Amino acid sequence: MPTAAMFANHENEVVGVDVNKMVVDALNAGEISIEEPGLQGFVKSAVEKGKLRASTEAEPADVFIIAVPTPITEDHRADLSYVEAATRAVTPHLKRGNIVIVESTIPPRTVQDQVCPILSQSGLTPGEDIYVSHCPERVLPGQILIELVHNNRIVGGINPISAQKSKEVYECFVKGEIYLTDATSAEMAKLMENTFRDVNIALANELALICERLGMNALEVITMANKHPRVNIHQPGPGVGGHCLAVDPYFIVEKAPEESRLISLSRKVNSGMPHFVVDQIIKLSGGKPRKLAILGVTYKGNIDDYRESPATEVIELLQRHDIELSIYDPHVADYPFPMARSLEEALISSDFAVILADHNEFKQLDSAKCAAWMSRPFVFDTKNCVKSSNELRVFKLGQYS
Repeated sequence: MPTAAMFANHENEVVGVDVNKMVVDALNAGEISIEEPGLQGFVKSAVEKGKLRASTEAEPADVFIIAVPTPITEDHRADLSYVEAATRAVTPHLKRGNIVIVESTIPPRTVQDQVCPILSQSGLTPGEDIYVSHCPERVLPGQILIELVHNNRIVGGINPISAQKSKEVYECFVKGEIYLTDATSAEMAKLMENTFRDVNIALANELALICERLGMNALEVITMANKHPRVNIHQPGPGVGGHCLAVDPYFIVEKAPEESRLISLSRKVNSGMPHFVVDQIIKLSGGKPRKLAILGVTYKGNIDDYRESPATEVIELLQRHDIELSIYDPHVADYPFPMARSLEEALISSDFAVILADHNEFKQLDSAKCAAWMSRPFVFDTKNCVKSSNELRVFKLGQYS
C-alpha cells in the first residue's frame, strides 16, 4: 500500500490488487488498514486525485509489481503459493514490453525457477518480450514513506535490460542510489541484510544467557565492550519477530542447510528467548505471579504489527503455568487473546508486569500511577526502555548482578 501510494503521488496511474474485498473497498474510500505515520493522508490524496484505485482482479498495465507475503511453513520452508498465485494472476494480461517486478522477499533463484516459467505461459519470453526483475523492499515500519524515497535500492534483473527497465520505474521517486545486479544476487542480498541483524541479535541474546548463568550484568558487559571503536554489540531482548528477521534466514537455510550452520544456530538462539523470558518471570516473581500484566505484543515499538512476535509465544507459554494474564497494547486493536482497554485496567491488582514492546507509551510510564495500580510494583523490562524509579522496582533482561 505505501508503494502503491508513492507511485500514485508521483503522477502514475496505479491499481492496487488484493484478494481481500474489505481492503479493496477501504482503499477505494481513501482509508488504510495498517498503522503507518503519514500514510493515511498520502493514500487519501492519491485516491482523491484519481491516481489510485483498488480491485480484486488484475488488469492490463505497463508495470506489474508483485508484493505479496512469503510466509514460512511449519518445517521452516518458504511458502511461495502467494507469489505463484500473483504471478499467475498477471500472466493473462501481459503484453510485449511489460515490466514485472517481484518485491516480495523470496529464496534465491525464485524469480528464475518459479516466476519466469509461469510468466512464459503467456507466450512471451522473459528477458526479451517482457522484462523481469527482483527489487526487494528495504523500509523500516514507522518510517516507510521516508525510506521508500531516500533508501538505496537494489534492482536485480534476469538480464541487464530487465534491470535497467526496472530501475527506470523507480526513478520517479527514489532519491537514493539504485544499484543494478542479477535477480539471484538481489534475492540473496535482501535475505542477508536481515540475517546479518538476526545473527548479531543472537550474539547479544547468547551473551545474556551466559551472564545469567555466571551471575553477571550483560548490559554492563555490552556497554564496556562497545567502548571499543570497532565493536557494536546489540541489546538482548525477548526474541526476534516480524516478517523479516524471524523468517528470512530460514530461506537461506532451506537452500543450503549444511553450509548455513551459523545462521541456523542463531535462529535457534533467538527462537528460544521466549522460554528464557518465562523462566525469568517465574524466578524474579518468587515462584509465579498471581496476576501478570503483559505490556506490548508487537514485534517492535510504535507499530501495530505482531506477526511472529515473541510476545505471542511468551503469552502461550505463560498460559501453561496457569497464571492470570492481563494484556495491553495501545497500538493493537485485533489480537488473538483478550486485551485490556487501558494501561490502568491491565495493571490494576497485578503483582508483576513484563514489557515486551518498546512503545513510547511504556518509555514514558508514570511510575507513581503504575505503582498505585499494582498490588506489587515489580516490572520486568525485556526491551531496556523503562527508567528505574523509587516507585517501581524494574528488572532488566540481562541485568543479573
